[in-house]
Amino acid sequence: MKELLTRSLSGFLYISILLISIFVSKYTFIGVFAIFGIICIYEFQKLIHLKNTWLYLVFIGFLLLFHIPNFETPLFVTLTLLGLTIITQLFLVRDLITIRIIPMFEKRKYFTSIFFLITSIIFLTLIPCYTGEYNPIMIAGPLLMIWTNDTFAYLVGKNFGKRKLLERISPKKTIEGFVGGFIFTLLAGYLISIFTDTLSTYLWLIISIIMSIFGTLGDLIQSKFKRQAGVKDSGSIMPGHGGIFDRLDSIIFASPFLYTFLQILKYVS
Repeated sequence: MKELLTRSLSGFLYISILLISIFVSKYTFIGVFAIFGIICIYEFQKLIHLKNTWLYLVFIGFLLLFHIPNFETPLFVTLTLLGLTIITQLFLVRDLITIRIIPMFEKRKYFTSIFFLITSIIFLTLIPCYTGEYNPIMIAGPLLMIWTNDTFAYLVGKNFGKRKLLERISPKKTIEGFVGGFIFTLLAGYLISIFTDTLSTYLWLIISIIMSIFGTLGDLIQSKFKRQAGVKDSGSIMPGHGGIFDRLDSIIFASPFLYTFLQILKYVS
């Protein structure tokens, strides 16, 4: 009972901090994710047995590059970073599916730290600003989808799951759970489209698909890194939940793909 109460309180505090920062202003949102990003970098470095302070400077540098007031980052810089990030993500998906252990030699540790984690967090912070104006719904909605996907994947998998999704990586995840999470994420996308004046239902449903599929992949990749490191959680800052990276792995991984979709939408509409 005490453990459940601790888990509930820390989860409530985490969600409250996130939502309040998102809806107060663009700069409170960026400030909170700057702090969360630094914690995630620290936690990920522990997982891959890396210790380098300049990665924090890279993160802060990118954050300033994309969010300095009255400065527009050159498009080729954005597209280059986005391309490198997505390529890195897709290589990790390949490694997730095809090999037992993700090879993390020294150079790849740095490359992965930057283009799997750091730039993904940067694109996460760019999502609500993709039109040039800050719109909190555009990041609160995807976060709600991730939480919906995780919650119902767990509930459906626990009660109806029989077939394992990737047993060697995450023994508790099932195909039935994934399908349940996917369906309820679609429902969340539909409800967001009904109750917010942002995008059409069709577009929110596409975003739901992106968040469910890539969010699940992000969670599985994080699970594989933890399994290789021989730990259950990436950190312990949130009692009952683990680390910040444990809570944000899905949205971080999905963000570059969502940002790509939103940019395509921006330029074709």
